[in-house]
Amino acid sequence: AQRTARLQVHADAIDSGSGAGYAEVYSGTVPANVGTSITSQTKLATLAFSDPCGSVSNGVLTFSAITQDSSADASGTPAFVRSYSSDGTVRGQYTAGVGSGEVNFGAAIVAGQPVQITSWTITEGNP
Repeated sequence: AQRTARLQVHADAIDSGSGAGYAEVYSGTVPANVGTSITSQTKLATLAFSDPCGSVSNGVLTFSAITQDSSADASGTPAFVRSYSSDGTVRGQYTAGVGSGEVNFGAAIVAGQPVQITSWTITEGNP
C-alpha cells in the first residue's frame, strides 16, 4: 500500500495543472537527477500524456497511451526521459532505451519520423 501511495503521488504531480503533462526524450549522458541541468544531451522528441497519465496498482505505475510525436526533433538512441506537468515543472527522470529501461522504444529515433513509446512502467522499491 505504501509503494502504491508513493507512485500515486508521482502520477498526480504529472497530472497537476491545466491539461495533460508531457515527456521529453533525450540521447546522451543521463544526468545524475532531475535537478541536474540538461546541457550536452540532445532532445529527440516530445510526447503528450493522456490525462490521467496512467494507473497505479500493487506498487507499479503503468502509463496510459502516450500521444506519439509525429516528427522527431533529432536522430539518436533514447537514453532517458523526463516527465513534466502541463505547467512545465519537471516531475521525474527515467531510464530509456530500445527494448530496455523504464521507457521502452521499438527502435532508435530518426529525425522527422514518428516516435512511439512501446511501454512505460515504474515499479516502486520496497521502503
